[in-house]
Amino acid sequence: MQTTLPARYYTDAAIFRQEMKRFFCSMWVCAGRCEHIPQPGDYFLAEVAGESIIVTRDSAGTIRAFYNVCRHRGTRMCRESEGHLSGRIQCPYHAWTYALDGTLLAAPHMEHPEFRKEDYPLHSVAAEIWDNHIFLNLASQPKPLAEQLADLPAKFAPWGMADLRMVKRATYAVRANWKLIVLNYNECLHCPVLHPMLCRITDTMSGENDPPHPSYIGGSMEFRGGAETMSVDGIRRRDVLPGLRGTQCKQVLYYAIYPNLFLSLHPDYVMVHRLWPKAVDRTEVVTEWLFHPNEIATRNFSADDAANFWDATNKEDWAISELSQQGISSRAYVPGPYSPREGLPSAFDRMILEREKE
Repeated sequence: MQTTLPARYYTDAAIFRQEMKRFFCSMWVCAGRCEHIPQPGDYFLAEVAGESIIVTRDSAGTIRAFYNVCRHRGTRMCRESEGHLSGRIQCPYHAWTYALDGTLLAAPHMEHPEFRKEDYPLHSVAAEIWDNHIFLNLASQPKPLAEQLADLPAKFAPWGMADLRMVKRATYAVRANWKLIVLNYNECLHCPVLHPMLCRITDTMSGENDPPHPSYIGGSMEFRGGAETMSVDGIRRRDVLPGLRGTQCKQVLYYAIYPNLFLSLHPDYVMVHRLWPKAVDRTEVVTEWLFHPNEIATRNFSADDAANFWDATNKEDWAISELSQQGISSRAYVPGPYSPREGLPSAFDRMILEREKE
Protein backbone atom coordinates (compact mmCIF):
# COMPACT_ATOMS: atom_id res chain seq x y z
CA MET A 1 0.00 0.00 0.00
CA GLN A 2 1.51 3.30 -1.11
CA THR A 3 1.80 6.13 1.39
CA THR A 4 2.19 9.86 1.04
CA LEU A 5 5.67 11.38 0.79
CA PRO A 6 7.77 12.19 3.85
CA ALA A 7 7.52 15.73 5.19
CA ARG A 8 10.92 16.77 3.83
CA TYR A 9 9.51 16.83 0.28
CA TYR A 10 7.32 19.75 1.32
CA THR A 11 9.48 21.49 3.92
CA ASP A 12 13.14 21.04 2.98
CA ALA A 13 14.55 24.03 1.07
CA ALA A 14 17.37 21.91 -0.37
CA ILE A 15 14.90 19.45 -1.92
CA PHE A 16 12.93 22.42 -3.27
CA ARG A 17 16.05 23.78 -4.99
CA GLN A 18 16.75 20.39 -6.55
CA GLU A 19 13.17 20.17 -7.81
CA MET A 20 13.49 23.57 -9.43
CA LYS A 21 16.50 22.27 -11.37
CA ARG A 22 14.92 18.89 -12.10
CA PHE A 23 11.52 20.15 -13.23
CA PHE A 24 11.53 23.88 -13.89
CA CYS A 25 15.01 24.18 -15.43
CA SER A 26 14.99 21.03 -17.56
CA MET A 27 11.33 20.58 -18.63
CA TRP A 28 9.13 22.78 -20.79
CA VAL A 29 7.31 25.26 -18.53
CA CYS A 30 4.16 27.06 -19.60
CA ALA A 31 4.81 30.80 -19.28
CA GLY A 32 1.71 32.43 -20.77
CA ARG A 33 -0.33 32.94 -23.93
CA CYS A 34 0.68 34.41 -27.29
CA GLU A 35 -2.21 36.89 -27.12
CA HIS A 36 -0.46 38.49 -24.13
CA ILE A 37 2.16 39.88 -26.53
CA PRO A 38 0.30 40.46 -29.82
CA GLN A 39 2.68 42.99 -31.42
CA PRO A 40 6.45 43.05 -32.05
CA GLY A 41 8.12 44.59 -29.01
CA ASP A 42 5.38 43.59 -26.59
CA TYR A 43 6.87 41.64 -23.69
CA PHE A 44 6.24 40.11 -20.32
CA LEU A 45 8.61 38.76 -17.68
CA ALA A 46 8.41 35.15 -16.52
CA GLU A 47 10.17 34.11 -13.34
CA VAL A 48 11.26 30.50 -13.80
CA ALA A 49 13.06 28.88 -10.87
CA GLY A 50 14.26 32.30 -9.73
CA GLU A 51 15.41 33.37 -13.20
CA SER A 52 13.89 36.46 -14.82
CA ILE A 53 13.07 35.70 -18.46
CA ILE A 54 12.03 38.28 -21.08
CA VAL A 55 9.35 36.86 -23.40
CA THR A 56 8.75 39.05 -26.46
CA ARG A 57 8.07 39.15 -30.20
CA ASP A 58 10.81 40.17 -32.60
CA SER A 59 10.24 42.39 -35.66
CA ALA A 60 9.09 39.35 -37.67
CA GLY A 61 6.51 38.42 -35.04
CA THR A 62 8.42 35.38 -33.77
CA ILE A 63 8.17 34.63 -30.05
CA ARG A 64 11.60 34.98 -28.42
CA ALA A 65 12.83 34.50 -24.86
CA PHE A 66 16.01 35.77 -23.19
CA TYR A 67 17.55 35.86 -19.77
CA ASN A 68 16.96 39.34 -18.35
CA VAL A 69 20.71 39.83 -17.97
CA CYS A 70 22.91 42.30 -19.83
CA ARG A 71 26.05 40.80 -21.39
CA HIS A 72 28.17 43.73 -20.17
CA ARG A 73 28.10 43.57 -16.37
CA GLY A 74 25.08 41.39 -15.75
CA THR A 75 22.52 44.08 -14.94
CA ARG A 76 18.83 43.20 -15.10
CA MET A 77 17.36 45.19 -17.98
CA CYS A 78 13.55 45.01 -18.02
CA ARG A 79 12.07 46.06 -14.70
CA GLU A 80 8.32 46.20 -15.32
CA SER A 81 6.43 42.90 -15.36
CA GLU A 82 5.10 43.64 -18.85
CA GLY A 83 5.17 46.40 -21.42
CA HIS A 84 6.34 47.39 -24.88
CA LEU A 85 9.91 47.63 -26.19
CA SER A 86 10.39 50.20 -28.93
CA GLY A 87 12.30 47.93 -31.28
CA ARG A 88 15.17 47.24 -28.88
CA ILE A 89 16.15 46.17 -25.38
CA GLN A 90 18.46 48.59 -23.62
CA CYS A 91 20.33 48.08 -20.37
CA PRO A 92 19.63 50.92 -17.91
CA TYR A 93 23.21 50.87 -16.59
CA HIS A 94 25.60 51.50 -19.52
CA ALA A 95 23.14 51.51 -22.43
CA TRP A 96 24.19 48.29 -24.12
CA THR A 97 21.39 47.87 -26.64
CA TYR A 98 19.99 44.69 -28.20
CA ALA A 99 17.64 43.95 -31.07
CA LEU A 100 14.44 42.04 -30.37
CA ASP A 101 16.16 38.93 -31.72
CA GLY A 102 18.84 39.29 -29.03
CA THR A 103 21.72 40.52 -31.18
CA LEU A 104 23.87 43.28 -29.70
CA LEU A 105 23.36 46.54 -31.59
CA ALA A 106 25.37 49.02 -29.54
CA ALA A 107 27.98 48.85 -26.79
CA PRO A 108 29.12 52.38 -25.87
CA HIS A 109 32.82 52.91 -25.11
CA MET A 110 33.82 49.39 -26.21
CA GLU A 111 36.60 50.49 -28.57
CA HIS A 112 38.84 47.55 -27.72
CA PRO A 113 40.21 46.03 -30.97
CA GLU A 114 39.34 42.50 -29.87
CA PHE A 115 35.72 43.35 -29.04
CA ARG A 116 33.07 42.13 -31.52
CA LYS A 117 29.36 42.81 -31.01
CA GLU A 118 28.41 39.49 -32.60
CA ASP A 119 30.12 37.69 -29.71
CA TYR A 120 27.71 39.16 -27.13
CA PRO A 121 24.08 38.44 -27.95
CA LEU A 122 21.60 38.03 -25.13
CA HIS A 123 21.51 34.54 -23.66
CA SER A 124 18.45 32.97 -25.27
CA VAL A 125 15.92 30.58 -23.76
CA ALA A 126 14.19 27.97 -25.91
CA ALA A 127 10.57 28.91 -26.68
CA GLU A 128 7.89 26.84 -28.40
CA ILE A 129 4.16 27.30 -28.93
CA TRP A 130 1.29 24.86 -28.54
CA ASP A 131 -2.26 26.10 -29.15
CA ASN A 132 -1.13 29.66 -28.29
CA HIS A 133 0.39 28.52 -24.97
CA ILE A 134 4.01 29.72 -24.73
CA PHE A 135 6.44 27.18 -23.30
CA LEU A 136 10.01 27.90 -22.17
CA ASN A 137 12.88 25.51 -21.50
CA LEU A 138 16.04 26.60 -19.69
CA ALA A 139 18.03 23.48 -20.61
CA SER A 140 21.03 23.97 -22.87
CA GLN A 141 19.83 21.30 -25.31
CA PRO A 142 16.10 20.75 -24.69
CA LYS A 143 14.16 17.96 -26.31
CA PRO A 144 11.24 19.06 -28.53
CA LEU A 145 8.11 20.19 -26.71
CA ALA A 146 6.15 17.57 -28.66
CA GLU A 147 7.91 14.79 -26.74
CA GLN A 148 6.76 16.22 -23.40
CA LEU A 149 3.18 16.80 -24.59
CA ALA A 150 2.97 13.28 -26.05
CA ASP A 151 -0.62 12.56 -27.21
CA LEU A 152 -2.23 15.61 -25.57
CA PRO A 153 -2.29 17.89 -28.66
CA ALA A 154 -4.42 15.34 -30.54
CA LYS A 155 -6.57 14.63 -27.48
CA PHE A 156 -7.31 18.32 -26.85
CA ALA A 157 -7.57 19.45 -30.50
CA PRO A 158 -11.40 19.59 -30.43
CA TRP A 159 -11.31 22.39 -27.83
CA GLY A 160 -9.43 24.61 -30.30
CA MET A 161 -7.40 26.40 -27.63
CA ALA A 162 -5.40 28.27 -30.29
CA ASP A 163 -8.59 30.15 -31.21
CA LEU A 164 -9.66 31.02 -27.67
CA ARG A 165 -8.95 34.34 -25.99
CA MET A 166 -8.40 35.26 -22.37
CA VAL A 167 -11.24 37.22 -20.77
CA LYS A 168 -10.29 37.11 -17.08
CA ARG A 169 -7.13 36.54 -15.07
CA ALA A 170 -6.61 36.08 -11.33
CA THR A 171 -3.37 35.68 -9.38
CA TYR A 172 -3.34 33.80 -6.08
CA ALA A 173 -0.58 33.65 -3.45
CA VAL A 174 -0.76 30.21 -1.85
CA ARG A 175 1.25 29.40 1.28
CA ALA A 176 1.90 25.80 0.25
CA ASN A 177 4.44 23.70 -1.60
CA TRP A 178 3.73 23.44 -5.33
CA LYS A 179 3.33 19.64 -5.16
CA LEU A 180 0.46 19.92 -2.65
CA ILE A 181 -1.43 22.03 -5.18
CA VAL A 182 -0.85 19.39 -7.86
CA LEU A 183 -2.09 16.66 -5.50
CA ASN A 184 -5.20 18.62 -4.60
CA TYR A 185 -6.06 19.28 -8.26
CA ASN A 186 -5.89 15.61 -9.16
CA GLU A 187 -8.46 14.08 -6.83
CA CYS A 188 -12.02 14.93 -5.90
CA LEU A 189 -12.55 12.76 -2.85
CA HIS A 190 -12.30 16.01 -0.93
CA CYS A 191 -15.02 17.69 -3.03
CA PRO A 192 -18.10 16.66 -0.99
CA VAL A 193 -16.42 18.04 2.13
CA LEU A 194 -14.83 21.14 0.64
CA HIS A 195 -16.81 22.15 -2.47
CA PRO A 196 -20.60 22.13 -1.89
CA MET A 197 -21.21 24.41 -4.89
CA LEU A 198 -19.14 22.18 -7.18
CA CYS A 199 -20.94 19.05 -5.99
CA ARG A 200 -24.29 20.51 -7.00
CA ILE A 201 -23.02 20.74 -10.58
CA THR A 202 -20.89 17.65 -11.13
CA ASP A 203 -20.80 14.00 -10.10
CA THR A 204 -17.46 13.80 -8.34
CA MET A 205 -17.33 9.99 -8.58
CA SER A 206 -17.98 9.95 -12.33
CA GLY A 207 -15.66 9.91 -15.32
CA GLU A 208 -12.45 8.06 -16.05
CA ASN A 209 -8.77 8.79 -15.49
CA ASP A 210 -6.13 8.21 -18.14
CA PRO A 211 -3.32 5.83 -17.25
CA PRO A 212 -0.58 7.98 -15.64
CA HIS A 213 1.93 9.33 -18.17
CA PRO A 214 5.49 10.43 -17.33
CA SER A 215 4.62 14.03 -18.22
CA TYR A 216 0.95 14.35 -17.27
CA ILE A 217 -2.00 12.97 -15.34
CA GLY A 218 -5.70 13.63 -15.72
CA GLY A 219 -9.17 12.46 -16.62
CA SER A 220 -12.82 13.39 -17.04
CA MET A 221 -15.82 14.21 -14.86
CA GLU A 222 -19.49 14.32 -15.82
CA PHE A 223 -22.24 16.77 -14.94
CA ARG A 224 -24.97 16.10 -12.42
CA GLY A 225 -28.68 16.31 -13.31
CA GLY A 226 -29.37 18.97 -15.90
CA ALA A 227 -26.12 20.91 -15.46
CA GLU A 228 -24.34 21.82 -18.69
CA THR A 229 -21.17 23.57 -17.56
CA MET A 230 -19.20 24.50 -14.46
CA SER A 231 -20.75 27.77 -13.33
CA VAL A 232 -22.58 29.19 -10.35
CA ASP A 233 -25.84 27.52 -11.43
CA GLY A 234 -24.71 24.95 -14.03
CA ILE A 235 -26.56 26.74 -16.84
CA ARG A 236 -24.58 27.08 -20.07
CA ARG A 237 -25.11 30.60 -21.43
CA ARG A 238 -22.69 30.19 -24.33
CA ASP A 239 -22.57 27.89 -27.34
CA VAL A 240 -20.52 24.72 -27.06
CA LEU A 241 -17.02 25.21 -28.46
CA PRO A 242 -17.20 24.60 -32.23
CA GLY A 243 -15.00 21.50 -32.36
CA LEU A 244 -16.73 19.49 -29.63
CA ARG A 245 -18.95 16.50 -30.34
CA GLY A 246 -20.91 13.91 -28.36
CA THR A 247 -19.67 13.19 -24.86
CA GLN A 248 -17.15 16.05 -25.12
CA CYS A 249 -20.14 18.39 -24.67
CA LYS A 250 -21.24 16.67 -21.49
CA GLN A 251 -18.10 16.48 -19.39
CA VAL A 252 -15.09 18.39 -18.10
CA LEU A 253 -11.49 17.27 -18.53
CA TYR A 254 -8.94 18.04 -15.80
CA TYR A 255 -5.26 17.53 -16.66
CA ALA A 256 -2.01 18.47 -14.94
CA ILE A 257 0.84 18.80 -17.43
CA TYR A 258 4.12 18.69 -15.54
CA PRO A 259 5.53 20.72 -14.09
CA ASN A 260 3.25 23.77 -13.94
CA LEU A 261 0.21 23.72 -16.24
CA PHE A 262 -3.33 22.70 -15.28
CA LEU A 263 -5.98 22.59 -18.01
CA SER A 264 -9.69 22.42 -17.18
CA LEU A 265 -11.52 21.93 -20.48
CA HIS A 266 -15.24 22.69 -20.35
CA PRO A 267 -17.89 22.48 -23.07
CA ASP A 268 -17.93 26.28 -23.52
CA TYR A 269 -14.61 27.55 -22.13
CA VAL A 270 -11.17 26.55 -20.86
CA MET A 271 -9.63 27.44 -17.50
CA VAL A 272 -5.85 27.49 -17.20
CA HIS A 273 -3.74 27.41 -14.03
CA ARG A 274 0.01 28.09 -14.15
CA LEU A 275 2.02 27.31 -10.99
CA TRP A 276 5.05 29.42 -10.10
CA PRO A 277 6.88 28.05 -7.03
CA LYS A 278 8.41 30.90 -5.03
CA ALA A 279 9.76 28.98 -2.03
CA VAL A 280 9.43 25.56 -0.47
CA ASP A 281 6.16 26.66 1.16
CA ARG A 282 4.93 29.36 -1.24
CA THR A 283 3.43 29.12 -4.72
CA GLU A 284 1.90 31.73 -6.99
CA VAL A 285 -0.99 30.48 -9.12
CA VAL A 286 -2.05 32.44 -12.21
CA THR A 287 -5.53 31.49 -13.44
CA GLU A 288 -7.00 32.50 -16.78
CA TRP A 289 -10.41 31.92 -18.35
CA LEU A 290 -10.43 31.47 -22.13
CA PHE A 291 -13.50 31.83 -24.36
CA HIS A 292 -14.26 31.66 -28.07
CA PRO A 293 -14.08 35.03 -29.91
CA ASN A 294 -17.56 34.53 -31.38
CA GLU A 295 -19.01 34.40 -27.87
CA ILE A 296 -16.93 37.32 -26.65
CA ALA A 297 -18.33 39.40 -29.52
CA THR A 298 -21.98 38.77 -28.59
CA ARG A 299 -23.90 41.64 -27.07
CA ASN A 300 -24.66 40.08 -23.70
CA PHE A 301 -21.45 38.11 -23.22
CA SER A 302 -20.24 37.69 -19.65
CA ALA A 303 -17.71 35.34 -18.10
CA ASP A 304 -18.76 36.07 -14.54
CA ASP A 305 -20.81 32.89 -14.07
CA ALA A 306 -17.77 30.71 -14.78
CA ALA A 307 -15.10 32.95 -13.26
CA ASN A 308 -17.02 33.57 -10.03
CA PHE A 309 -17.72 29.86 -9.62
CA TRP A 310 -14.08 28.91 -10.04
CA ASP A 311 -12.72 31.83 -8.03
CA ALA A 312 -14.69 30.59 -5.03
CA THR A 313 -13.72 26.96 -5.68
CA ASN A 314 -10.07 27.84 -6.26
CA LYS A 315 -9.92 29.71 -2.95
CA GLU A 316 -11.34 26.65 -1.19
CA ASP A 317 -8.58 24.53 -2.76
CA TRP A 318 -5.81 26.99 -1.94
CA ALA A 319 -6.98 27.24 1.68
CA ILE A 320 -6.99 23.46 2.18
CA SER A 321 -3.57 23.22 0.51
CA GLU A 322 -2.29 25.72 3.07
CA LEU A 323 -3.73 23.61 5.89
CA SER A 324 -1.97 20.58 4.38
CA GLN A 325 1.31 22.49 4.40
CA GLN A 326 0.81 23.44 8.04
CA GLY A 327 -0.04 19.89 9.12
CA ILE A 328 2.80 18.28 7.19
CA SER A 329 5.19 20.75 8.82
CA SER A 330 4.29 19.37 12.25
CA ARG A 331 6.60 16.97 14.07
CA ALA A 332 3.53 14.73 14.46
CA TYR A 333 3.17 14.14 10.72
CA VAL A 334 3.98 10.69 9.36
CA PRO A 335 3.13 9.53 5.82
CA GLY A 336 -0.41 8.18 5.56
CA PRO A 337 -1.93 5.58 3.21
CA TYR A 338 -3.43 6.43 -0.17
CA SER A 339 -6.84 4.95 -0.93
CA PRO A 340 -7.44 2.97 -4.15
CA ARG A 341 -9.36 6.01 -5.46
CA GLU A 342 -6.31 8.27 -5.13
CA GLY A 343 -4.56 6.79 -8.15
CA LEU A 344 -3.50 10.09 -9.70
CA PRO A 345 -1.95 11.63 -6.55
CA SER A 346 -0.07 8.40 -5.84
CA ALA A 347 1.14 8.32 -9.47
CA PHE A 348 2.38 11.90 -9.11
CA ASP A 349 4.32 10.96 -5.97
CA ARG A 350 5.88 7.99 -7.79
CA MET A 351 6.94 10.31 -10.60
CA ILE A 352 8.58 12.67 -8.10
CA LEU A 353 10.58 9.78 -6.61
CA GLU A 354 11.53 8.35 -10.00
CA ARG A 355 12.78 11.70 -11.29
CA GLU A 356 14.83 12.07 -8.12
CA LYS A 357 16.89 9.03 -9.21
CA GLU A 358 17.74 10.45 -12.63
